[in-house]
Amino acid sequence: MVPILYWYAVPVNDESRSGAPETSAPSKRKQIVAGAVTVITLVIVFAVVLPQLADYGEAWEAIQNMEAPALVLLAVATIANIVVYVWPYQAALPGIKFWPAFVVRQTSFAISNGVPAGGAFGLAVQFKMLGQYGFGAGPATAGIGATSLWNTLVTLALPVLGAIALIVTGDVQGWVISAAAVGLIILAILVVLLVVVFRSESGAERLGRFVDRMVQGAARLVRREVDIDLTPKLLDFRLSTVDLVRTRLVVLTLANVVQQIMQFAVLFIALRGIEAGSDVKTTLIQAFVAFSVGRLGSFIPVTPGGLGTVDAAITGILVGFGTPESAALAATLVWRVATFFPQIFIGIGTYLYWRRRSVTHTGS
Repeated sequence: MVPILYWYAVPVNDESRSGAPETSAPSKRKQIVAGAVTVITLVIVFAVVLPQLADYGEAWEAIQNMEAPALVLLAVATIANIVVYVWPYQAALPGIKFWPAFVVRQTSFAISNGVPAGGAFGLAVQFKMLGQYGFGAGPATAGIGATSLWNTLVTLALPVLGAIALIVTGDVQGWVISAAAVGLIILAILVVLLVVVFRSESGAERLGRFVDRMVQGAARLVRREVDIDLTPKLLDFRLSTVDLVRTRLVVLTLANVVQQIMQFAVLFIALRGIEAGSDVKTTLIQAFVAFSVGRLGSFIPVTPGGLGTVDAAITGILVGFGTPESAALAATLVWRVATFFPQIFIGIGTYLYWRRRSVTHTGS
């Protein structure tokens, strides 16, 4: 998810020290295995898990009963979500204009979320595209790394904010507090580690050596040998991103928060439109908690973009808050369709546009 993770698979050489990790397309075997795991997971979620929570027929009927104003608002929110999705990239790559950022971001989304084991391939395509748009290895690595990292931090922070809101309103849910507490602990650890890395090069080096010793010690407990050298990776990461983070911290944070809030807006609009004729109305805070906690499922690297796992989590949490089963499933399915598939199709289009542009420029 974060480009640092991809750097484990590549050697550190002069090019990577300047900021660009070497990446390659996943092997055929890896793609086949990843594709099989994805299909199996989706079958389990959509054919077994979700039908236990709600009836597809009732959910489809609820979707069909949505009124025109709700559908129009949903369409507007969907378009706005696609536009806002580019903002974190622009925040992390000062000087990039909207259209190039749009092309790179949408293409990367389509590859990473539509191709089995496509994360590393999507990363490589991003570097190549940014290079053609005039961004060198250093700025490209800083931008991609900062975008992914801040997305991770915001994803962890939102459930904590949701839990606080529930407590303030008196709608206390024990499991939500527990989940938020875990998220807060993980977030706090990440923030502390980032402070150590960004504060000084020596701190990043000491942290890398400490983690190396921890991993090697754990490997010895299970009688396995692990060859790990995190220190150069952390130094590469710090070198490429420290200046960007210092100068763009606020903009990075706001752009990523707005982007995720826009995704939530799509879910809430769908939920309100589906619940229009019902006496039971899910509150804004309850829907936000369902969205933010459910989104943590995207960290489970089973399916691209958390497809299926996040959907089941959001539906289950909404039902736990008292949302009618059919409405919860219907809203989640509408959210998934509106925020996932348009960007897949747009990404295919932007990829073809970029390839044609590349061929034209090469020929000239």
